[in-house]
Amino acid sequence: MIQLIKEFDDMGVAVRFLDDGISTEGTMGKMVVTILSAVAQAERLRILERTNEGRLEAKAKGVKFGRKPKVNKADVFTLHDQGVSAMEIARQLKIGRSTVYKALAS
Repeated sequence: MIQLIKEFDDMGVAVRFLDDGISTEGTMGKMVVTILSAVAQAERLRILERTNEGRLEAKAKGVKFGRKPKVNKADVFTLHDQGVSAMEIARQLKIGRSTVYKALAS
């Protein structure tokens, strides 16, 4: 946002935020916008840090992220051991052929 305001300022265009009553006209206006932008950036970084800390804490407690696996690997191996092709396994289990290969590789 600061970069955009700077580009407008270089073109001689002032930016006014009507809801907040802030303008980039004059040195005080530019200073206020710069300070508010820095505070917003700091808050964003704080939120990211807290989110990452929470994620690490949850992982340490054994919480799993992401969606649950759709494929039952045992079924894939059973069909494969019976000589069923990867394409047919995919059709029967309603999964992608590449998923069959990934399950067999793991």
